[in-house]
Amino acid sequence: MRRLGIVLIAALLVAACSSVDCPLYKTVEARYKLTGVVDTLHDSLTVTSVKVDGADVVLNRLTQATEFVLQMSYNQPSDILVFAFKDTTDTTVKDTVTIEKTNAPHFESVDCPPAFFHEITHVEWTSNVIDSIAISNAQVNYDNSKGNLILYLKPGH
Repeated sequence: MRRLGIVLIAALLVAACSSVDCPLYKTVEARYKLTGVVDTLHDSLTVTSVKVDGADVVLNRLTQATEFVLQMSYNQPSDILVFAFKDTTDTTVKDTVTIEKTNAPHFESVDCPPAFFHEITHVEWTSNVIDSIAISNAQVNYDNSKGNLILYLKPGH
């Protein structure tokens, strides 16, 4: 009888576990695409996030890219990014991009870690290398296949 009770308790514990498919390997990132006269990055690009506390963080370093992804902050109403373009003669030209956004917590289940989805509301930039930036998909969530921001670079970069 005691053995039957242990088997029943074990069966109940197994049945109580949920089979929630948590998106453990999915991240919320904004996708940037190069379009226009310059659709492939010929210079090297380092993107740095300017933090409120002064501890800037390098988000990405790349060359020969046509697109790239960057994470967004969870609790700031805007992200300030410094795009440092370095050419073959080691000349570096920087542009600052400010992305204003909303942050909304997203819960799949109490068993899953929370994520934050964003809506891009406005973008401003300096124009040293970047000619313009267009918002192609304001919703930043698990699906970044469409691309969120379109970058138009000036010729020669």
